Amino acid sequence: MASKSRILLPDAAGIAAAAAILRARGLVAVPTETVYGLAARADDGAAVAGIYAAKGRPSFNPLIVHVADVAQAETLALFSPLALALAQSFWPGPLTLVLPRRADAPVASLVTAGLDTIALRCPAHPVMQALVRSVGPLAAPSANASGRISPTRAGHVLASLAGVPVIDAGPCAAGVESTIVAVEAGGWRLLRPGAVAVEAIAAVAGEPLASEATPAVQAPGMMESHYAPQQPVRLEAATARPDEFHIGFGPVKGDATLSASGDLTEAAACLFDLLHIAQASGRAGIAMAPVPNHGLGLAINDRLARAAAPRG
Repeated sequence: MASKSRILLPDAAGIAAAAAILRARGLVAVPTETVYGLAARADDGAAVAGIYAAKGRPSFNPLIVHVADVAQAETLALFSPLALALAQSFWPGPLTLVLPRRADAPVASLVTAGLDTIALRCPAHPVMQALVRSVGPLAAPSANASGRISPTRAGHVLASLAGVPVIDAGPCAAGVESTIVAVEAGGWRLLRPGAVAVEAIAAVAGEPLASEATPAVQAPGMMESHYAPQQPVRLEAATARPDEFHIGFGPVKGDATLSASGDLTEAAACLFDLLHIAQASGRAGIAMAPVPNHGLGLAINDRLARAAAPRG
């Protein structure tokens, strides 16, 4: 990535340039009606891992996938009548729906953090709409370094993420993130307040379900516990014990490897896929080779520590 950020105009040429970067597995900061998002192709694990690397994001919590319309969303998730009613009422717009992910959904497992749900939003901003229609679904958290204030202007992005191309379309209209709701069998649940008022959602869907029953992480901002395999996970394992599936890294070989070359971006992109493979192996346990605890290694080790934590 270039050392100096590149400003793109929100015109046909700028959008075409951004689309070319995204198709080539790069990142682009894109305006939406809520905040500027750091976009990557949702179907490319390496590109999505690049989001975490650029943001210095400390953990792999789920990302919101931006879609062009309900038809595109239905290729990724299962829509109940309630979910469809909410989408028809608030899309395009700043409402994110957390729905059951289709088993064959063409999204990288890193996007959903290994969960069987997916967070979807249909943005109203014409620039993001044009990119999604041109490239396909885009994963896009806020375009700022982790822990920094969410960006509502291109200048905010430039001050936070050096080297990331940004389409400068002026200030965002809403200036706060989308409202996130999970649509469940019994109704809907508020996961994150945002630019769509809860009262407006309730007017369409009825009252929300009790907040105290909120399940573990389903969307950004809910970091507590994530995907863990059914088997116990042993960390810092240079060798495997009998009946363990061994996941290697770098010089430590195994039944499968996160990255034979020791590339942390490649490892992040492969992490959840390999945990699924290990779980399906039929072995009694999973042994994980040491991973350096810097850069994306911090996020990888965070996920592995949660996977290895004692079960309640």
